[in-house]
Amino acid sequence: MALLLLLVLLTACDAILQDLSSKMFTFPQETNTAYVRLPTTRQDFSAVTVCLRSFTDLKRDHALFSLATSSAANDFLIYMKPENNEFHLNSKDNQAKLTGHDYKMNTWHSICATWDSVSGLGQLWLDGKPSSRKFLSSGSNINGPVIIVLGQDQDTYGGGFDIKQSFVGMMSDLHMWNYVLSPCEIQNYDDEHNFTPGNVLNWSTLNFQIAGRVLIEEKQKSCIF
Repeated sequence: MALLLLLVLLTACDAILQDLSSKMFTFPQETNTAYVRLPTTRQDFSAVTVCLRSFTDLKRDHALFSLATSSAANDFLIYMKPENNEFHLNSKDNQAKLTGHDYKMNTWHSICATWDSVSGLGQLWLDGKPSSRKFLSSGSNINGPVIIVLGQDQDTYGGGFDIKQSFVGMMSDLHMWNYVLSPCEIQNYDDEHNFTPGNVLNWSTLNFQIAGRVLIEEKQKSCIF
């Protein structure tokens, strides 16, 4: 265990492939240097679904998922503004504000976000409950090379990190697909039932690089008596 923690604390580690089932990434401090980078061979997306679980006590803005290309720093961004209980969903540097969700601190939340280039519509699901569908951008794909980051918001391609937009807390169960999941599939993910793992990013076979102080730990679960 000590060796594992030592390895993940190394800055800019080489990418490793690992089964993270029952594990979580812990981002233990506010910083603009700690993050997880997620390489992928897929570089062209006509649609996107991203699902993850997060736990935080942050009262300020923070990024949950950041995908950038050289043409758009916010090519697909999931961003939370707790002060307004508001999610921002970005695609192709266009933004939609999604309100009305019951986002609580110090609680594990299931978060899924979708976007389709044909309709241009995006949607966010919190704990299995959907937002209103909002227009983001249409007519063109997300074209790579892409850089995907957890823990920071890319204000520039692969960088431009702002400490006041950093994530502090825990993340787990990340999956990404190159199509829009159906509501039933998203509900299965939320309920931790059988679902088709991500074909772009898959938590059970995840390729990742860690920079700064990010830990891999056993996911915390409530005891059942």
